[in-house]
Amino acid sequence: MTTLYWIIAATFAGGLLSALIASLVLLLGDDLRHRLIPHFISFATGALLGAAFLALLPHAIAKAGAENIHLLGAAVLAGLLAFFFLEKLVIWRHCHHDDCEAHDPHGHDQIQVGRDKASGTLILLGDAIHNAIDGVLIAAAFLTDVHLGVMTAIAVVAHEIPQEVGDFAILLRAGYTRMRAFVVNLLVGLTTVVGGLLAWAFLEQTRVALPYVLAVAASSFIYVAVADLIPGMHQRTQARESFAQAVLIIVGVLVIAFSHEWAH
Repeated sequence: MTTLYWIIAATFAGGLLSALIASLVLLLGDDLRHRLIPHFISFATGALLGAAFLALLPHAIAKAGAENIHLLGAAVLAGLLAFFFLEKLVIWRHCHHDDCEAHDPHGHDQIQVGRDKASGTLILLGDAIHNAIDGVLIAAAFLTDVHLGVMTAIAVVAHEIPQEVGDFAILLRAGYTRMRAFVVNLLVGLTTVVGGLLAWAFLEQTRVALPYVLAVAASSFIYVAVADLIPGMHQRTQARESFAQAVLIIVGVLVIAFSHEWAH
């Protein structure tokens, strides 16, 4: 039972501590926060792509084995298509009563509002999956060695903090109030505990499905970054802002890359 207590404590820290630290951005004044959010969005784009391509997918491939690489590719494709249809559904639910395209000659403003709301929904879903996987990894580490488990939990907190900051920016842009963004992020953080407990109880079964869950989580991060965040960034066309976007995307990728290397 001692190992179970370690797993519960570490997954609480991994899921909630990172969200609490990242939530400090919510304490900023409205004007400062609105000026910083575009930069957080750029950073989040890099962090999401880095997490997908440098962490989730490599782990999925390593765990599934070369013989199952095509199944992993199918899981990523299925995830991308599923998130496309889910986003369409969210946009349709937001717009169909008001007929977005009837109120705006091109429907751009209302459709962008719908896309922002959809990206908020998708990022929460992707984060829930990702956090649950973090819980599984933390539990697996503790079941191997307590010291390894502690180091893994610390690494999870370290690489989750910048990603959570980006998530807050996405949720605020999607129309969430600061309090609602804070509450839902904490609730999503609890999926780390759920993943840890499931892994403790059914580790062998979860290992079988783990690569494909990782692949779907990666597809959600890729879709949000490429389909939702980058198009909005292209609307800011000044050279100075474009340069800042490029730098912050690279910084987001590098932070995830370095924290992931530290975890290993």
